[in-house]
Amino acid sequence: MNITVFGGSSPVPGETAYEQAYELGKLIGLAGFSVLTGGYIGTMEAVSKGAAETGGHVIGVTCDQIEAWRAVSPNKWIQEELRFATLEERMYALIENCDAALVLPGGIGTVAEFAVMWNQIQVQAIPKRPLIFVGQIWQEMIDHFYEQLGEYVPEKYRSMVTFSPDVEGAFQLLILHSESK
Repeated sequence: MNITVFGGSSPVPGETAYEQAYELGKLIGLAGFSVLTGGYIGTMEAVSKGAAETGGHVIGVTCDQIEAWRAVSPNKWIQEELRFATLEERMYALIENCDAALVLPGGIGTVAEFAVMWNQIQVQAIPKRPLIFVGQIWQEMIDHFYEQLGEYVPEKYRSMVTFSPDVEGAFQLLILHSESK
């Protein structure tokens, strides 16, 4: 199974968000899954490191636009790099090449990634697959979204995403999905 993990670039080693992403990477690697990340720093690096250290295959999806915008290189834990010219191509590669996606805390880029994936599932541009939000912050944000704009997101679209308060619970949801295939 190919698992995409979306998440922020800000966390550094020693911070809770980094360590949780590292633990998620370890769980994915131990399960024998491949992991796709944005390929750079922060939670992308942490997930890549955890997966690589436990025998998982790590695919970094990188792009020229990010490296032109910020002085950053692909992280050293990547075993396979998929490189694109644009951010848009990178995002679609992360979405289209996975069997499931997990969303860790992040910023504008992370919101763009999960929103596009959710929309692609909604309009059946890609087959339905798990889109799992990790952390209370996402549950609160999406609940607020539903509360304020609920008429625009009927239940059949709400059921396309799931929530877990932590990485262990998210991983268990992932395992349940893989066993049901």
